[in-house]
Amino acid sequence: MEGQITIRYLQEYIKSKDHHPEAKQEYFLKLSEEIGELARVMRRGAPKATEAAIKGTVEEELWDILYYTLAIANAYDIDIETWIPVKEAMNNMKYNNGSVEFHP
Repeated sequence: MEGQITIRYLQEYIKSKDHHPEAKQEYFLKLSEEIGELARVMRRGAPKATEAAIKGTVEEELWDILYYTLAIANAYDIDIETWIPVKEAMNNMKYNNGSVEFHP
């Protein structure tokens, strides 16, 4: 698995540089702002990112959304990897697609 980024690694990385549990509301407001920026970029039909040019792309905004989502999880001391299979099992039951199994 060397060279692959996991959600747990990202949470730990974000926590090491930006962990302020008292800033839950600010993280949420930033997340909301980034979702709006993603909508704007998608509506504009932005080009795909390249290593030389990521500014104003869907790729850039998705990373920002993921960042603030995980910062919120850290603020609440939630290990997202623990809850992915639980929530996915619930979704599979709810939407009757139980034949599709989630295997981390």
